[in-house]
Amino acid sequence: MKKLNKQVLVFTAIGMILGFLAAMLISPSANQHIIPSSHQHTNPPDDQTTESSETWTCSMHPQVRQPDPGQCPICGMDLIPASTTGGLSSSSPAVLEMSEAAIAMAEVQTVRVQPTEGTREIEVLGKIQPDERSRSTITANFPGRIERLFVNFTGQAVKKGEKLAEVYSPKLVNAQKELLEAAKTKADFPDMYAAARQKLQSWKITPEQIQSIESRGTLLERFGVLADRSGVVLQRSVAEGDYVGTGTALFELIDLSPVWVMLDIYETQLPFVQTGDLVSLTVEGIPGKTYEGRISYLDPWIHPDRRTAQARLLLDNHGERLKPEMLVKARIHRQKNQEEGTLSLPRTAVLWSGKRSVVYVQDPHAEYPTYEMREVSIGPRNGETYPVLAGLQPGEVVVSNGVFSIDAAAQLAGKHSLLNRPENKVLAVSATFRKQLTVLADAYFALKNTLVADDAEAARNAGKQVEEALNKVDKDKEEGEVQTHWMEIKAQAEKALDGIGQASGLQPVREQFMLLSESMLEVTESFGLEKDKVYRQYCPMAFGDEGAYWLSETEEIRNPYFGADMLRCGEVRETYEKGKPVLEKSSKTANAGGGGHNH
Repeated sequence: MKKLNKQVLVFTAIGMILGFLAAMLISPSANQHIIPSSHQHTNPPDDQTTESSETWTCSMHPQVRQPDPGQCPICGMDLIPASTTGGLSSSSPAVLEMSEAAIAMAEVQTVRVQPTEGTREIEVLGKIQPDERSRSTITANFPGRIERLFVNFTGQAVKKGEKLAEVYSPKLVNAQKELLEAAKTKADFPDMYAAARQKLQSWKITPEQIQSIESRGTLLERFGVLADRSGVVLQRSVAEGDYVGTGTALFELIDLSPVWVMLDIYETQLPFVQTGDLVSLTVEGIPGKTYEGRISYLDPWIHPDRRTAQARLLLDNHGERLKPEMLVKARIHRQKNQEEGTLSLPRTAVLWSGKRSVVYVQDPHAEYPTYEMREVSIGPRNGETYPVLAGLQPGEVVVSNGVFSIDAAAQLAGKHSLLNRPENKVLAVSATFRKQLTVLADAYFALKNTLVADDAEAARNAGKQVEEALNKVDKDKEEGEVQTHWMEIKAQAEKALDGIGQASGLQPVREQFMLLSESMLEVTESFGLEKDKVYRQYCPMAFGDEGAYWLSETEEIRNPYFGADMLRCGEVRETYEKGKPVLEKSSKTANAGGGGHNH
């Protein structure tokens, strides 16, 4: 019993000693200060970063931002650190930056915009058809009975002058008797003789046959029906023993030595086809042989079921190797028209919504893969390409594969996309109207430059030139919305020009110039100018830091509101390119900066 108590005391003492040592190790030192809080913060070593200080994102959906690693809530891919995705925060709503991983997964491919070739080739299908103009019908020239047929089946070839049938005609027999009797007294009664001959001739009896009747002095009971041209019998309408009247159709012939080629042209191909175009074609039934001809006729209507129009060309069918209903493959070669555009794009590069066509243009100067969505105007599809009428420049690089993936990423990122894009502000106007507006813009630029030079008197004189150009713009050439909008802009511009003419100092002229600039900017955005590039520029310090815009023909900042005092003060807010759409500005982008501010 005593031995057991000694062991208990020993273990108890050891436990107390261990507990005291443990308390010493975990208790704070005298110089430590404990902040009572439910959260403890520990500073990581210099060479480590906590997960909470790093942003994780998805390579396919860069709009996803999470403080911890995991999986993308959209596609389920593993998230990666945002630092490895590249710059994904472009301020422009039309520009999307993507990571290299996203580009690889979307299999993005690009192509450089090239000028359209001088000739076009359009592949179409067609058939060989008989030339309708070579079709003829052999009719009975006199009443009678078919005694004998020499043409017994359709498809039989006949030569011109060949006898097709023999006809017995009682009326023709009587007419021969009258001729023989009249011939006996033709010296005394020439008129009777002439009338008898004329009666036979009216039934298409040839002068040679009439002379033969007179020479022999006997009657012909059967008269032959002769072919008036060479060809193939399409139809035989009589049989031996049939009675026929004058004008009854006996045979139908067609000459196949010339044939038509009828090509089916789809609606989208019609703008590229016109009469006179050269066509080369091959026939499936005649391998190794190529035929050439020119389109001689183009249907003025569309077939309601096939949605095609037919183009026709004439071919010489020497040897009659070409048979009706043979299938042909044809290539139509033609020179391009100026209005068809000078650039071309692969059809896979274009997204089309029915109202607009957009492409994604690669930024060659960006550090990371960057694509700008751009609205373009295209012509009708030509095979695997579209002609570009406006919106692109030669040499620009556009996405030709993976366009849908980029557009989807832009939509998920809240950027402009095919289905999420402001309307085009530019109205359709005539080229004449736009040229007149360009003359107006040139006069405005001259006025702007007088203010840059701080010359109030020259500005008033330049204002008169602007007013003269304004009055020469012919509004009557436009209708509807264009005319109404132009009259509103013109009224505002006239008010500003009147103020410039009455202003007595440089500052009042500049105040009225600001109002005129608003009109000119609206002209540029609504109707466009015949200039490659003009610039919307802004000075935030004008008029007591209220800021003011102006339109400039040069990218270089030359401030018309300060002149020499602060000539370089300002920035380019927007660049207007010829043929490039101008989008309606939202409240978020209407006053967004477009570059660094100069002082």
